[in-house]
Amino acid sequence: MFSLVEAFRQPREWYPSDEDHVNENVTCIGPDDEDFWRGDYVRISGRLTGQVCPSSFLTATDGTVKGSTARDIWMGEGNEEGMLVGIPKEIKDNESRVSTTPAGVTEYVTHGHKVIVERSAGMGSGFHDSEYEAAGAEMIDSHAGVFARADMIVKVKEPIASEYGLMRDGQILYTYLHLAAEEALTHALIDRNVTAVAYETVELPNRSLPLLTPMSEVAGRMSIQVGAHYLQKTHGGRGLLLGGVPGVLPANVVIVGGGVVGTSAAQMALGLGANVTILDISVDRLRFLDLVLHGRINTLASNRQNLAESLRDCDLLIGGVLIPGAKAPKLVTAEMVASMPDGAVIVDVAIDQGGCIETVKPTTHSDPTFVVDGVVHYCVTNMPGAVPRTSTFALSNVTLPYGVFLAEHGVNAFSLDPALAKGLNVFKGKVTYPAVADAFGLEHAALETVL
Repeated sequence: MFSLVEAFRQPREWYPSDEDHVNENVTCIGPDDEDFWRGDYVRISGRLTGQVCPSSFLTATDGTVKGSTARDIWMGEGNEEGMLVGIPKEIKDNESRVSTTPAGVTEYVTHGHKVIVERSAGMGSGFHDSEYEAAGAEMIDSHAGVFARADMIVKVKEPIASEYGLMRDGQILYTYLHLAAEEALTHALIDRNVTAVAYETVELPNRSLPLLTPMSEVAGRMSIQVGAHYLQKTHGGRGLLLGGVPGVLPANVVIVGGGVVGTSAAQMALGLGANVTILDISVDRLRFLDLVLHGRINTLASNRQNLAESLRDCDLLIGGVLIPGAKAPKLVTAEMVASMPDGAVIVDVAIDQGGCIETVKPTTHSDPTFVVDGVVHYCVTNMPGAVPRTSTFALSNVTLPYGVFLAEHGVNAFSLDPALAKGLNVFKGKVTYPAVADAFGLEHAALETVL
């Protein structure tokens, strides 16, 4: 038996197999009674080597894994030559995150892939070029050169217009895309025959979004920091301290949507002493939030009347509505915004998907706010870019295992891992994610018909 560390560094011998099930004679590389996660290796029938898929979780008992299927353990032809993975510098306004840390480069290289990194790509997140070189990356000077050479581009944010022409036929693009709010980019990906994998639509069987969650947590927590900042009179707000002081009431924070963004925002707002109300269409979700937040929040079923009444004395409104992969519904009307007090603040975290408030429009870190009917609107589409070091670590933690798996197996990865398949938005010139196709009236191609 190898140890796990040794196993990751053994030359991998891949053997094709037509077995649908491998629930017998599956021996783990490593000690018995140990949990195995995505990317860990196992021995199958004493000779085959398999790999745990990114969305799977296996438990070893007495040296074997019980009840595993071929979707849990990958067997078959490997990518013997490796993938050329490209890490470009982000060029969106004030976007200082980088898709991959030096530790992530080490993982790609250890798995037999070559990595090229644009010079200074990691500087905004506190990573020096020398750290990437020490991890095994080749540093190159040209942004266009990364796109020209790489088989797979790993980014943070969607390509901007100046990058559309850099993408190549058959190239894999692995990044946040939010295509339902990006019609021009959607057509560019179709026209250039890019294999476009969106972090935000990778979905586990329990409907959780593992690659979106950490940035939703960052943005949700940031929304309260940002809101508190713009509530100050010197920044156009009402001149309120979010938590008040003894003898003075705290500010009223209304959060639309009780998902990851809303929960993270509520935790921060409660920590600062604000009066917090969350609206959600799911009463079960509201019941859960009431329980985990120990009854310290006000919960309301989301409907037009409750929303309108809540906003009349709202000081800070957080938009946190998400329909995976689809354009966000406009739940807050312009009339509701006009009813809010002068100097109130709106932070619409859903702006990536078009926003859930009728009066919003995308803004940048360079010019983050505008005012409508006396209400300050903050609608920056890459909020976590303002805290790049935290965000880069949080993002790389979850995207790396899927990235390595994608590099290992190329387009075969979509057949091997159902969660990763959900992330495929455009493939072979066709839209493969239903909500994106619906957003622009395009034909949807079922994944099984194009793979």
